[in-house]
Amino acid sequence: MASKKNKIKSLRKNQRSYLNKDFDAFRAELVQYGQTYFSDKISDFTENGLAGLFVEMAAYIGDNMSFYLDHQFNELDIITAIESQNIERLVRNAGVKIQGASPATVTVNFYLEAPAVLVNNEYVPQSISLPIIRAGTILSANTGVKFELADDLNFGKTNTVGDLIATYTTMKKDSLGNPISFALKMTGFCTSGITISEKFTIPDAFVQFRTVTMSNSNISEIISVIDSDGNEYYEVDSLTQDTVFKRISNLGYDSDLVSENIEMIPAPYRFIKTVSRRTGSTTLRFGGGSAEGTDDDALPDPSEFAIPLFGKRKTISRFTLDPNQLLQTRTLGIAPRNTTITIRYRAGGGLSHNVAAGSIKSVSVLTTKFNSQTSSSTISSVRSSVEVNNESAASGGEAAMTLNELKSTALAFRNSQSRIVTKEDLVARIYTMPANFGRVFRVGIRDNPSNPLASVVSIVSRDSSGKLIISPDSLKENLRTYLNQYRLISDAIDIVDTMVLNVQITYSVVIDSISNKTLTIKKINNSLKNYMVIENFQIDQPIITSDLVNIILNEQGVISLVSFNVSNASGVVNERLYSSENFSIAANTDRGIIIPTAGAIFELKYPNDDIIGTAR
Repeated sequence: MASKKNKIKSLRKNQRSYLNKDFDAFRAELVQYGQTYFSDKISDFTENGLAGLFVEMAAYIGDNMSFYLDHQFNELDIITAIESQNIERLVRNAGVKIQGASPATVTVNFYLEAPAVLVNNEYVPQSISLPIIRAGTILSANTGVKFELADDLNFGKTNTVGDLIATYTTMKKDSLGNPISFALKMTGFCTSGITISEKFTIPDAFVQFRTVTMSNSNISEIISVIDSDGNEYYEVDSLTQDTVFKRISNLGYDSDLVSENIEMIPAPYRFIKTVSRRTGSTTLRFGGGSAEGTDDDALPDPSEFAIPLFGKRKTISRFTLDPNQLLQTRTLGIAPRNTTITIRYRAGGGLSHNVAAGSIKSVSVLTTKFNSQTSSSTISSVRSSVEVNNESAASGGEAAMTLNELKSTALAFRNSQSRIVTKEDLVARIYTMPANFGRVFRVGIRDNPSNPLASVVSIVSRDSSGKLIISPDSLKENLRTYLNQYRLISDAIDIVDTMVLNVQITYSVVIDSISNKTLTIKKINNSLKNYMVIENFQIDQPIITSDLVNIILNEQGVISLVSFNVSNASGVVNERLYSSENFSIAANTDRGIIIPTAGAIFELKYPNDDIIGTAR
């Protein structure tokens, strides 16, 4: 009898289906099951019967369970998630920083009038009357949007030759035509929004990963976080990041090309910033370590918490251990305690901040610094003469990203990484180094033949006139410091100067009788200039001579090409200074392709003189 019951149970189990997903499927399965095994007990499974009630209740529960199971499973993937909280969590896990409305940026021209003075038989602006317009100076657009100057503007700053960096023209003259005053102009980078300072009192209690939330929304930047003890807290991507980059002014000879140097400093006091998409509020989360400890910013060894046995004890009783002791380390930053934190931040943004060109006309708050020897009347006169104007429209102001935009951004972030693994990663890191630390114009990467784990990075920069120059030493030092944070410990990067190969092009053509020879040669030269412009060339890129020949032959009026030659120019030629590199064009030409030396770049330095064409 028992074996028969077991066979029935086994049969019932084997006939069950686990593929039902909705109410109708669950109900049909339950009705069939009841009619098969309980028909002798109850025969009415219709909707109006009592059995139908129980069947539909069970089907309803199964339908709900199935729906929420599918829903919760879909919420684990950024592609299929639909709930805003889950999308926000998945976006953060992908490494995307959620921001509120973004501010607009614009370059603004600053003008002021300064008295003239005679120096070495030449009238120039009086140096002691030239101020520094401080960062934080507030400008107003005619729409009411406020803009703040991002960096100081030093009107008295000079280049290595001793000339003022600011441009100036004569403003007023005396009866003899001598300048009385000059109008000076400098361009500054401004960001929309206002700077707000907020204080938070931290009690005398150790709290790991303490958080504070600012009262304003749409905070675009945390400017500074300083406690009452003078400790400065630095913003990091994660609390495990214990170093940050710091900007310092470059006082070296190459300050014209590299205005600032980059320095890596330790950041024991640090925080991370999170923004809620739903409320727009910004929260700062500080570290979990105690400043009273003496640990050396390394994760503690759990074995150090083992309890030693002394004497002749052979047994021990159970004991308790607080696992939070393993987290009280400066590796995750120091938690503020018994202090007052002052947070300065910039708030504001949106599409309305994209003001039109010429709309920024007034100065709301002017912050300046003058020489101590400048008279009060001169200070008042110069300050009252300050005017501003934006020649281009402000851009970059946007509303907060929508859920769909955040999802798309998170999908793109899947392939991003904060380390250098491939050559493409290395090139991207070099090009994205902040311009204040020096700008690299072109980058070339090749393997180091003497070290399989090393890469040779060739870099070259441009001067103010757009000509190629050797990258300054300060830029290389900044690049070394910047890249060292992202490279793998086993990799080596050798930064070298790019070899600049200056070339000249000479040609002779036959032009038909109905075309103007001078005009045709001019058109050919212009076409060659556009092809040889330095923006079109990369390091290690060859010159295809057939492309140059086609440009010449395709010009209207040209019948034939008599002669064509590409030559190397080096040293000083007709008072024109070229690169000192000598390069044999003939020895490095293969089937019409001029191949540069490894790590070199071609440059047509003086297009008006280096393209020589004649007509017959």
